[in-house]
Amino acid sequence: MARNASQFVCSECGAVHKKWSGRCDACGAWNTISEEVALSSGPAGRGLGRKRGKGIELSALSATETPLPRAQSGIGEFDRVLGGGLVPGSAILVGGDPGIGKSTLLLQAAAAFAGQGVSAIYVSGEEAAAQVRMRAQRLGLGEAPVRLAAETGLRDILTTLDRERPGLVVIDSIQTMWLDNVESAPGSVAQVRAAAHELVGFAKRRGVSVVLVGHVTKEGQIAGPRVIEHMVDTVLYFEGERGHQFRILRSVKNRFGPADEIGVFEMTGAGLGEVVNPSALFLAEREQPASGSVVFAGIEGTRPVLVEIQALVAPSSLATPRRAVVGWDGGRLAMILAVLEARCGMGFSGHEVYLNIAGGLRISEPAADLAVAAAILSARHDIALPTETVVFGEISLSGALRPVTQADARIKEARKLGFSRIIAPSQVKMTADSGMCIERFGDLTGFVTTLFAPVG
Repeated sequence: MARNASQFVCSECGAVHKKWSGRCDACGAWNTISEEVALSSGPAGRGLGRKRGKGIELSALSATETPLPRAQSGIGEFDRVLGGGLVPGSAILVGGDPGIGKSTLLLQAAAAFAGQGVSAIYVSGEEAAAQVRMRAQRLGLGEAPVRLAAETGLRDILTTLDRERPGLVVIDSIQTMWLDNVESAPGSVAQVRAAAHELVGFAKRRGVSVVLVGHVTKEGQIAGPRVIEHMVDTVLYFEGERGHQFRILRSVKNRFGPADEIGVFEMTGAGLGEVVNPSALFLAEREQPASGSVVFAGIEGTRPVLVEIQALVAPSSLATPRRAVVGWDGGRLAMILAVLEARCGMGFSGHEVYLNIAGGLRISEPAADLAVAAAILSARHDIALPTETVVFGEISLSGALRPVTQADARIKEARKLGFSRIIAPSQVKMTADSGMCIERFGDLTGFVTTLFAPVG
């Protein structure tokens, strides 16, 4: 039997090259091309050859099916991100920075599912079983009915899982798994892709839920080929700043629930504890009015979250003043500063601007534009907005304020936490009486003139 020829594949875009090169011609990425064995394409390269496959069964689009059963762990924040619980036969990929708490979270989750009657197996390719037991004892899970294994050989792992038939398997991590029929080192593109393919296929074939832990690159993306994220049903990122005790479990893909849902956890000495009301926790230390501090009402998945946006504007003698951002998009900050200068006459060429999202949360929605602008102007003029004020709205390049989605949910969350004043775009409509003072503005100029022009 002829040996399959080698090919060179880019781990970023999947482009196939005839020979190795330092730069991918398709996507322009450097040092992403690696060698792997090409798959057989049939006799003499004629696709599938002359062998015919068997027919498959087709069903009508209008056919009804019973809802998928879900297993509850009892950890409300974890179940929320999964879309309401663990679906049998699902494949879940969890990524995060080193030391952020991925293994701790999944060990706690495995113990919680095992306590609900789900047979759970934890396979570690990075630690010995004794090390995992030490962590479990530190977390108070020493008596949890979770079975452990320390193994990297995927063939042996799949044979064991096929014999044990568990309900949940945690693989920590996919980059350490090794498949003996792939001619490359563990952690390579070919090994990671082949191992993920085998594990996902096992999950679907046996109805076992498989959780894969993935390392991340310095850019924050899960290491390995992006095709892995397309293979699995759910992709979760575990985020957080080392200096904060808060951790965010964010769903970026979920075939069984809403995407971009978040679960909030607090790192303690006894492990990760769920935060039922993250808005109150993010604003816990905000008591006295301070310039540059504004409360923003955001939406993370299906949950409204109130968070504090902090800004500092300081004079600078540098030709190019610094712009530092933590927890938000630096490009969007530059856009807000340009709109303030072009539409409102507020120049920042001689000032350094620092922006921070309190609590370690990362915000991506454009609804934070108006709150960011309010924080920057408050810091520059040294005017503190009243503590009962919440701000949200999107800013266009023309200076107009655009409406945002789920305004009702944002306002109701603010009212629940004791806020009484809302600053929002003029198009915001309430479906019911909120009992709050809502100040609406049609453009950024009117907003600046009303709140900051008297001292500007």
